[in-house]
Amino acid sequence: MANLRWLLAPFSWLYGLGVYVRHSLYDEHILPSFSVSVPTIGIGNLAVGGTGKTPHTEWLISQLMPRYRVAVLSRGYGRKTHGFLLADEHANAQTIGDEPMQIHRKFPDVPVAVCENRVRGVKQLMRQVPDIEVVILDDSLQHRGLRCGMYILLTAADNLYITDHLLPWGRLRDLQHRSLAAQAVVITKCPESMRPIDKRVIDNRLHLPTYQKLYFSHTVFPKIETAATKPLAISGIARPDEFFDQVRRQFPKAECMAYRDHHRFTRRDQQTILAATAKHDCVLTTEKDYERLLLTDIPAQLGDKLQVIPIAVDLRTDAPNLLRQVTYYIDETLRHNKNTNKQ
Repeated sequence: MANLRWLLAPFSWLYGLGVYVRHSLYDEHILPSFSVSVPTIGIGNLAVGGTGKTPHTEWLISQLMPRYRVAVLSRGYGRKTHGFLLADEHANAQTIGDEPMQIHRKFPDVPVAVCENRVRGVKQLMRQVPDIEVVILDDSLQHRGLRCGMYILLTAADNLYITDHLLPWGRLRDLQHRSLAAQAVVITKCPESMRPIDKRVIDNRLHLPTYQKLYFSHTVFPKIETAATKPLAISGIARPDEFFDQVRRQFPKAECMAYRDHHRFTRRDQQTILAATAKHDCVLTTEKDYERLLLTDIPAQLGDKLQVIPIAVDLRTDAPNLLRQVTYYIDETLRHNKNTNKQ
């Protein structure tokens, strides 16, 4: 099967040519690119999903909230609306997307907005919430129209961007050299028992320029509190294996149902899921999936039988250093803006 993937190489080259031309238009200032005065932090990746953007965004929000007025801007992938929307009590996965809705539910005091046009979105967000001190943008490396002041690049430990290929041959949606736009690189999904020598191996393989700082994180799942012995795990996220493996470690007899990332559950899906739940004493799903399941009758019909499992990240000893790098950028930008306004 791996050898057959070589047949996709010509299509990857064509895709890469298109991406290269697009970036060149921005690099040569043929296409406009803008920056804004408010500190902007872009969290993104070069691959198509599965690197943990949302958990890392939530980690950064939780770290910055005590010190700054934080806001989040997302494209709102999978939503049925268009233009700029600021999340309110009527928001759901259909109006703003599953990932922004997950963040809005967990951080109700943090303004969460969605807009396809990042420049228009951040300016509108600044107008509607004028006391914002920092805006976090998820999935922003590919959106060249807005130049973020700082970029954090995520890449999974088991699929580093330097060893991957462009779509459709591999999982990269952007050129490898776009990694140079980031000031911080986080290796995600690391084994909890990762040794210092393993980190040095990755560091040597990446061979980052001196201005880039390297960090490591691993995924954290809580112990699932249930008396069930054979739960059903349902997930429609990119690369759900980590979630399913965690469930199977605690429940070897668990059954897993996988859907594509951002999958919108149809009436037929509902019938399939509800029929399957009859054979299980508990149903487990992720927070992101739960936001889309709420658009169906499944949560109401399952009641307490449905259990939502949060996914978090832990940077361990790297957490203070990454936070120090981020807050230094924010403080310097705010200080510069204050001095500029005095002139």
